[in-house]
Amino acid sequence: MQDFREFLTMSVEKTKIFKELKCSKNEGLILQELCKNYVNANPSVNTSSLLSTAFKNKNYEFLDYLQDVKNLIARGFIVQSSGFLKAINSNKIQNSKLSLLQNDLSLSEYFLEFLENKPRISLDKTEAYTDFLEYLKDEFTRIEFYEKLSFMKSNFYNIELKKEIANFEKYIKTRLKKSKFYNVLNAIFKEYALEKKEQIIFIALLKEEYTLSDENSSNRELNSLLSLISENELDLRQNKKFLDEGSKLIDNGLIEGDEFFSNFGQINKSFFISDDILQRIINVRGKQSAKIKLENAIKEQDIFELIEPSTDIKDVIMPENTQILLANILKQQDKKVLERLNSWGIKTNKNIEAKIIFYGPAGTGKTMSALSIAKSMKKAVLSFDCSKILSKWVGESEQNVRKIFDTYKHVCNSCKQSPILLLNEADQFLSTRISGGSGSDKMHNQMQNIFLEQIERFNGVLIATTNFLESFDSAFSRRFDYKIEFKKPEFKDRLKMWQKFLPKNVEFDEEFNLKTLANYELSGAQILMVIKNTALRAAVSKEGKFLMQDFLDSIRKELDSSFDKSKIVGF
Repeated sequence: MQDFREFLTMSVEKTKIFKELKCSKNEGLILQELCKNYVNANPSVNTSSLLSTAFKNKNYEFLDYLQDVKNLIARGFIVQSSGFLKAINSNKIQNSKLSLLQNDLSLSEYFLEFLENKPRISLDKTEAYTDFLEYLKDEFTRIEFYEKLSFMKSNFYNIELKKEIANFEKYIKTRLKKSKFYNVLNAIFKEYALEKKEQIIFIALLKEEYTLSDENSSNRELNSLLSLISENELDLRQNKKFLDEGSKLIDNGLIEGDEFFSNFGQINKSFFISDDILQRIINVRGKQSAKIKLENAIKEQDIFELIEPSTDIKDVIMPENTQILLANILKQQDKKVLERLNSWGIKTNKNIEAKIIFYGPAGTGKTMSALSIAKSMKKAVLSFDCSKILSKWVGESEQNVRKIFDTYKHVCNSCKQSPILLLNEADQFLSTRISGGSGSDKMHNQMQNIFLEQIERFNGVLIATTNFLESFDSAFSRRFDYKIEFKKPEFKDRLKMWQKFLPKNVEFDEEFNLKTLANYELSGAQILMVIKNTALRAAVSKEGKFLMQDFLDSIRKELDSSFDKSKIVGF
């Protein structure tokens, strides 16, 4: 406030504020006098009184400075009001200078912000918006720019602000191009083919909703909205078509208008976002926020990997009986099925509850199927690699087991969501307990007992994957609702996998035979690996052609390797 104090007390031309204003000395003196009145609790001053105080009153010389008043109004530094009645529309600068004498003058909000030396908006960020709300905040800032511009109708003074608006709009577009969230605003604008001026009006009204402004807010009024998109009086009259009956905003039910009587007895109109459209925007915000909450909760711990599934259960090639079983699990979401289960006392809530074991050789699609189930349930996945659980420190493995489930519950409670818990490579949890008496055996058994206890209490969807089920402890069998075996695919399924995984628009040699390739007993992961290794050979060859012999060579190498292990080495 030091600069402001100097502006109040020193010769106006010597102050820092005057130099930043880039105005004439007379305009500076008028502003200085208004500022003195403002700090002395007199925010509004009659034009005649103001000029006679700031300048000489002899022979009405102050009338010579009416043009300076008009300049300041044009620049948006001061606003005029018709005395005790009502503020004059800031967009309407009266052509007659003498008519200003009957009005009161006061400092504009724009000028008060300037005095407070608010920091300029930084345009340094170039990364994507994290969510819809962060983007919406910038859109509301954009509206504030247009509100400031509505004060400035003189081209001489508003050029700089127009440049700022253009730069800020370019900044928003740059960040939006990199963003991946669902932009419900953009969807609405495209759906109803709204042009830029209509979009500005809509966002301005949305800003009023989000800031919880009073329904009588002047920012909702017809002229205030039109001033955001109008350069002058003629432009304002022409732009009334955007808020008249028959306009896209009104006819499509995007906004609604209410008429009321002003203090002068004139009919005025205020506008609001319609309830249906507002709910559409708010509901998307809720989903967006839920996703962000889950991501932030995962960042706070180092146990789980958050996975957003990309494949549906229909995308997975598997035996028909397995498809039917998984489809029945998903049918718990069906309203009719839920009603029946509830009436029979089998289920007491609407959430899917299932504890599932996927078992079978590596590369047979266990993890992919788990992720696809999650996609079909519209749930995220919290994945944990169970091979990390063992610790060389006695007692720590048991604590880690509890930590898995405690952290999962904490994430669910904090985010009000129930993602699928995926326990990969859960062999050591599911094996038969050891009867030996060594300390390590007792520790292993204790860890399994804790796991059994946590599984018993678990609510939601849990999927455990394992390569071995020969040593499966019977105590676990009672805790899991479904035990689904994943075998190496049969010929017809292998044929489907080859057809699906092979790249399109490539050239094969004359000896290529898909059925011959499908005769080899490979898992889905092995087929994919063979295709990748053969593609590499084709890519470095002179002809760039896929050769049958290259496929056969890659298959033999795969079959000779230890592909039943959890990790496969290859391209």
